[in-house]
Amino acid sequence: MAEPAAPSLTDEAASHIREAVTTAVLTAHDGLPDALESDPAAHLLLVASAREAADQTAALLRSAVDGARSAGHSWEAIGQVLGVSRQAAQQRFAAPRPVEGAGGDAGSARASRRVITPVTAFTEMAALEEAGRHGWHVVSSGTLHHLVEKSPWQWEHRRTVWSTGARLRRMVDDGWEVAGDVSFPWTYFKRRTDRPAEPEE
Repeated sequence: MAEPAAPSLTDEAASHIREAVTTAVLTAHDGLPDALESDPAAHLLLVASAREAADQTAALLRSAVDGARSAGHSWEAIGQVLGVSRQAAQQRFAAPRPVEGAGGDAGSARASRRVITPVTAFTEMAALEEAGRHGWHVVSSGTLHHLVEKSPWQWEHRRTVWSTGARLRRMVDDGWEVAGDVSFPWTYFKRRTDRPAEPEE
């Protein structure tokens, strides 16, 4: 069964994104637009701002591709959206999965860490809920997988859309901590409970 045609941005949406990025670059430093009229150094500051924006948008693109993969989309579909071939998309964005037990000496690490895979954006929270009951908590996340670590306590996991600022502070104030790296468009959180981990069958 063929995948549906890749969605495309409307001209209005694309224009909005371009304007937002341009505005962010020009307003990152107070007085930059006016300084460009007379201060040569302001032009180097503009280069630095544009470079930061380019780095951030490149990181967002990579994370968005990871998110599309986690939502079950093929490299073919992602390549269509990017205007490249399936092979080009996969070569540019595919990332190796972590090895179970990574992060310590061979004996103890294998017993204390494992990879939950494959999971998608639609199945991962149920998998993490189950793992959390048995004492596993997220230490790193990626496309179609979570690296988890064993503890003697049960853990709760939560996922929100890109938590920063006030939302992130509220989560931290409620006892949550960011679980591994932020993986756009998601931020993963974990919180240890006072309940002992349930034994695994």
